[in-house]
Amino acid sequence: MKYLIPLWLLLSALLVSWEVSPEDGLFYQPDGWPKPSYNFETNPISHEGFLLGKALFYDPLLSKDSTVSCASCHLQYTAFAHVDHPTSHGVDSRVGKRNAPGLMNLAWYPYFHWDGGVLGLNGQAINPITHPDEMGSTLEDVLKKLNRNPTYRKAFQNVFKTDEIKTQHILKALAQFTVSLVSANSKYDQMKRKELAFSDQEQRGYTLFLRHCNQCHTEPLFTNFKFKSNGIGPHPTLKDEGRSAITGKEKDALTFRVPTLRNVEHSFPYMHDGRYGKLKEVIHHYATASMWKLPVSSELKKKNISLNSDEEKALLSFLKTLTDKAFLLNSTFGYFSLK
Repeated sequence: MKYLIPLWLLLSALLVSWEVSPEDGLFYQPDGWPKPSYNFETNPISHEGFLLGKALFYDPLLSKDSTVSCASCHLQYTAFAHVDHPTSHGVDSRVGKRNAPGLMNLAWYPYFHWDGGVLGLNGQAINPITHPDEMGSTLEDVLKKLNRNPTYRKAFQNVFKTDEIKTQHILKALAQFTVSLVSANSKYDQMKRKELAFSDQEQRGYTLFLRHCNQCHTEPLFTNFKFKSNGIGPHPTLKDEGRSAITGKEKDALTFRVPTLRNVEHSFPYMHDGRYGKLKEVIHHYATASMWKLPVSSELKKKNISLNSDEEKALLSFLKTLTDKAFLLNSTFGYFSLK
């Protein structure tokens, strides 16, 4: 394994109970946050729908050979990202060309994937289910498996009042689970709520963040959802044009969606291609403008950032305040099966 999971986090994840209470797990709106982009009227969340979506999320039945689940690349204790490969991996030991991003606060996302190729959460799961390098299945095969399963048939009937499971039901059930993955209780959030104060080093890092990073990684979601080039240059072997593969526009070449920095301490590896395994490597990249490779988005060019070693450490200290342990270890989001 190239990247190591923090021991305290792994042990804690093994010790938590998977009991679910009806009051937990449903979507909530943190105070002071913008209005979500997700249209809840098209898919009202119920406790039963949340549980059905969670069962599907953890069930490898959705893959071609029943070996890979959504959770295979999205592990809760690493902010629903993955740590064992720079890029995603799926059925038949196939390896993709992009890093699997963390899943949290998806209700605010206007589009999904590194290139923004999916415009709504209710349709997002089609891509990983059918991609040959991920779950490698077809919607027809998934529907056959689920409709042959008495337990799933009963669950879908209970949630969607249907005797036949259809694609829209699968996607909406998964969305009821993933839209509920709200992370808003980090030390940063507690500081904002005036429940505690930052250390001197964390405060210095926060000041640096506001000066150099907040324009793209904008509070409180710590992303502006735009597509940018950050100076890492093209991957030496992966041929990935980024956003331009969706828009067909040359100006979008090698631009990728700005990721959230929430729980960034645990959502390694970093960048769209997973080229950096440590957060301090990412900070050093941005702190050393002389190392940037074209293309570089205009916002970053204007910053021309140059940080010394102490400033890099302070910024790292602040980024660690974005870790939400309650989210990473919330048993409500853990493994669940209807069987």
